[in-house]
Amino acid sequence: MASGSKYKEHRVNHYRTETRQLIQMMMQESRLTDFQQRQINNQLKRDQEKEKRQLQNLFSTGQKDVGPTHSQRDSTERKEQQMDRFQEVLDEIEERKQFLEDMTALGKGPQYQQLINTEISQKIRELEEIDRKRSEEISTLKLVGKKEQSKERDREGENMNC
Repeated sequence: MASGSKYKEHRVNHYRTETRQLIQMMMQESRLTDFQQRQINNQLKRDQEKEKRQLQNLFSTGQKDVGPTHSQRDSTERKEQQMDRFQEVLDEIEERKQFLEDMTALGKGPQYQQLINTEISQKIRELEEIDRKRSEEISTLKLVGKKEQSKERDREGENMNC
């Protein structure tokens, strides 16, 4: 199938204000956890920001969508996913701590303490892994930047010698 095929459509959600308010009301009435509510709110916020960028592009360039290049988009999406996942893990840790406090208040703390502490330890390891990957990416970007600066200086030196 050709890349410009009419069958290949990008999924973009544009929610009206009324729809967002309805979703908020439904979340409050349903018994979603705080984590689930944050997930939905984050998605709504991202969709709203995307729509805002599209309108800014429309007004500034006259084109509906002047998106970043493929590699920029992939890089940005990866960073957003990592940031989202990092925050998700922090939220999950906080929920587990809260659960353990609730169970302790009900007198069932010892029953859940080892399990919850183990889960929290696993989540902390996941945070450390995400942080390690981020540090590697930053180091790689710095190294690439230094190489580019070095090449630029070499070119400038060659131009001065001419």
